[in-house]
Amino acid sequence: MKVHVLSLGPIQTNCYIIERDTSLLIVDPGAEFEKISTLINQLNKKVEAILLTHTHFDHIGAVDELAAALDVKVYVADEEKYWLSDPEANGSEKFKSYGLEEVVVRTKPEILHPGRKTLGSFEFDIMHTPGHSPGSLTFIFEDFAVVGDTLFKEGIGRTDLKEGNLQTLMTSIDALMTLPEETVIYPGHGPKTTLAYESDHNPFL
Repeated sequence: MKVHVLSLGPIQTNCYIIERDTSLLIVDPGAEFEKISTLINQLNKKVEAILLTHTHFDHIGAVDELAAALDVKVYVADEEKYWLSDPEANGSEKFKSYGLEEVVVRTKPEILHPGRKTLGSFEFDIMHTPGHSPGSLTFIFEDFAVVGDTLFKEGIGRTDLKEGNLQTLMTSIDALMTLPEETVIYPGHGPKTTLAYESDHNPFL
């Protein structure tokens, strides 16, 4: 598998396009539909689904346009299925004072549950990793994991937004640390890292 990274929108949120031989998965299309669409057209493979690690506004801004253009389903944790259409819950209302627009996603999502999932030619594990938000999910593939805003290179996710909780977040990070230490971590913002590196260098751990 190949992982393509696009850092999008005013907060430079990472959108991931995961590529197999014949198909793609999109994770967290936060903004800039045109850039995402251009890359998908260049790769010229079937998009199986849109996955959301969580539903904060900077991770969901291009969902409606992509879902409509590609005719694919959107998958999210049950805890946040209503946050997509609620600017107060997804945080976009709070940031209006910074000049950002409210985000309302109207696509009806499918629900993801922890455990093994198959979508087209992709098989992966889903881990519930709350703390940054109540429905935060981690998607675990062969040798890498897409973790949203749970863990960053030398950092951790913020817990001052709706239903965030630091103790819960640290419990989720402890669960991530049980994965093989060579697992590559793709976070919601910033560069990729590994669990081995974070174990040795992350001041929060």
